[in-house]
Amino acid sequence: MANPRGQQRLRASQIEIEQMTEAGAIVRECQRELAARGSDIVSEVTAGARAASEWRHYPDGDVYDPTSHAQYFYHMHGMSGRPLREHGHFHTFLRAEGMPVGVTPLLLPELALPDVRTLPPQAPPLRRGAREEVSHLVAIALDEQGEPIRLFTTNRWVTGETWYRAADVIQMLDRFTIRLTAPSAVLNRWVGAMIRLFLPQIAALLHARDDTVMSWRRRRRTHVFEDPRLEVTSSIEIGLEAQLAFLERVRASALIRRVPHQLPPMGEGWGEGHAG
Repeated sequence: MANPRGQQRLRASQIEIEQMTEAGAIVRECQRELAARGSDIVSEVTAGARAASEWRHYPDGDVYDPTSHAQYFYHMHGMSGRPLREHGHFHTFLRAEGMPVGVTPLLLPELALPDVRTLPPQAPPLRRGAREEVSHLVAIALDEQGEPIRLFTTNRWVTGETWYRAADVIQMLDRFTIRLTAPSAVLNRWVGAMIRLFLPQIAALLHARDDTVMSWRRRRRTHVFEDPRLEVTSSIEIGLEAQLAFLERVRASALIRRVPHQLPPMGEGWGEGHAG
């Protein structure tokens, strides 16, 4: 996974910092609520089944909000294909009816070829809503204790999504809201708040995703979106406490224009053959 943009400092506007701070408060509230009843995010999404079944979607039927058209599920891979420390991860989506007006799928010549071999999706969302188009936003990986440890993006074939440019997907992020109480109101609030809390990192990952895909397409001259060698397209390790502590420092010092977090390097080829 190339990161042609190299090392960079992530920036956020005052409005984004305020949104992140609000999201951080929601995440804290969710943590307190779960701790008070001896639970955590993994237990909440798997209904207490710590030894979750590999590849099964949790909860059954996915979570889909018919008002916002946001959707997510949690699953885990087999031990041989699972990154170190990871228990499983959430895949988050926005379906067509919830997308901003004016966004359109990316069109490349190879996408129009009728005889192109299409891989079966590895982690497709269940069909919900009236339209086929769906965009994968970001995946959120958790450790065994239910703590978020990594954010990542995937190639098109992994989820069978419709491919939108990074700039369009970034517009979708603040539309990911789950207002349902099932299967767990605290779980739904937590997933939505995580996307807003890590908005600068997710935006950077989506740009890196596009850079990776286009670089792969130029160098290997393959139908990149169906190339099984490219699975994870960008990834970054995260620390929830570090992000919350940073926002607290920003609030205390009123430094609201710059987010001095430097994205870890995303090395060439990191995603080849890696489970998404």
